[in-house]
Amino acid sequence: MRRLKLLSTSDVHGYLFPTNYSARDDTQPYGWLRAAALIQEQQALAGPDDIVLTIDNGDWIEGSSLASYLATAAPQQAALFSKLAQRLHVDAGILGNHEFNYGLNYLRACEEDRNYPLLGANIDGGHAQGIIDAPYQIFEKRGVKIAVLGLTTAYIPVWEPATHLTGLTFQSALATAQHWVPKLRQRADVVVVAYHGGFEADPATGHPTERLTGENEGYQLLTQVPGIDALITGHQHRQIAGVYHGIPTTQPGDKAVAVGEIDLTLDDDLAIVDRQARLLKTATVAPAPALAHQLAPLQATVEDWLDQPLGHLTGASLEVTDHLAARLHGHAYLNFVNQVEAAAGQVDIAATALFNDDVQGFAPNVTRRQLLNSYPYPNTLVVERITGADLKAALERCASFFTCDDQGHIGVSPAFTTPKVELYNYDVYRGIDYTFDLRQPVGQRVTRLTYHDAPVTADQSLDVVMNQYRGNGGGDYPMFNARKVIREINTSVVDLIQTYLEHHPTTTGVTPHNLHVISQEP
Repeated sequence: MRRLKLLSTSDVHGYLFPTNYSARDDTQPYGWLRAAALIQEQQALAGPDDIVLTIDNGDWIEGSSLASYLATAAPQQAALFSKLAQRLHVDAGILGNHEFNYGLNYLRACEEDRNYPLLGANIDGGHAQGIIDAPYQIFEKRGVKIAVLGLTTAYIPVWEPATHLTGLTFQSALATAQHWVPKLRQRADVVVVAYHGGFEADPATGHPTERLTGENEGYQLLTQVPGIDALITGHQHRQIAGVYHGIPTTQPGDKAVAVGEIDLTLDDDLAIVDRQARLLKTATVAPAPALAHQLAPLQATVEDWLDQPLGHLTGASLEVTDHLAARLHGHAYLNFVNQVEAAAGQVDIAATALFNDDVQGFAPNVTRRQLLNSYPYPNTLVVERITGADLKAALERCASFFTCDDQGHIGVSPAFTTPKVELYNYDVYRGIDYTFDLRQPVGQRVTRLTYHDAPVTADQSLDVVMNQYRGNGGGDYPMFNARKVIREINTSVVDLIQTYLEHHPTTTGVTPHNLHVISQEP
């Protein structure tokens, strides 16, 4: 009998230390250093007949303030990411969608001097661009041949600017697996699919959980690709572990809150006789001491970098304390971000989101720490020329964010929280006046929409600035797309805000009054 253990991390997003960087003394129940200690323990416990494969399933190099520091202030240190993976004896890596956020040159720098392969069967051109080593890898250990097929969500071109994807074409993960798995079945004893993507339907029941866009094809992999022995997933930041349709499957959340573990037991004929999947939670695991010591100087530098002052604010407070109220009525912080976007885009209509409920906004003395905690993505901006009908459709999508009961109590629609929390898919606008009547059915809630005090007509031409994720239709906004872009601002919003504060060292916060919400009879 042989036992094969598959350990996986996914969507770490550069959270090496157990902190969200909201303060120097912040401590959180997650972080790669906790996961590293747990993985090292599992590797050390392996017996003479045990096989352990460790896989990083993508979204490794972007997200945390430390990751932002490396990408923007110290790119010469980017190879740290591959060096850390090597210290952990990672056997293979998969690219996530956020690996492309800083462009291919930075991605290549992050992956320099690797001793493990990056796998990507559905990224055509990936090898030529120096970001993919092979579609799959066959590992032979203890007389067992284990094939690992790498896949990445094919939806990346919807989110990323073309300049970040030079020479690349993304194919369907499902179609790619249908091509490769039968071939690997003939060459290996065990076939593992590592997919930086999630589930478009409940993995057990098949009940749809989102539109079929090609972003997430996990359920189809489970049910339409015979021959898969284990499925490692990610991207959605969900915590999933179970045996679905006979296939042990994991998805270990984000920020290294857990490590995915799949255990396969093989008999003497190398047939799988037992299969299990579980998540190993990292909350109570002490960070790996040697790795923490190695990273301590970098962490201290990042903390000092985050505490650098950027500007001073007066007027209405830009600190966010009630996130639902900020989304319902607008907020001085959101108005400020829209003001920066409008200035950069040279338009007067702008849209931005309160990305999550950890956003704190800005204190009177703004630091880089506040900025990166409030705007955690490296988004750039686009200006699109759209119609009044497009704008109304986008606002109806925003209005669907809310639920409203018979007593007028307002909440957030489960469609924006389940199965994945997607609070970033609700936008607040500047430059228009608009009303949501939450008593009306979804799709009929925008009851007033004016621009320069005149009603917006369906065929009216309007220029709107937004981040490129939304501008490409991300978040289920098909009324926006690259064909409507008339201008690109290829500077990150974080840099635009920082530059704005440098040019306006004292800025006055203004509370907006252009969004009105009706939830009950007068």
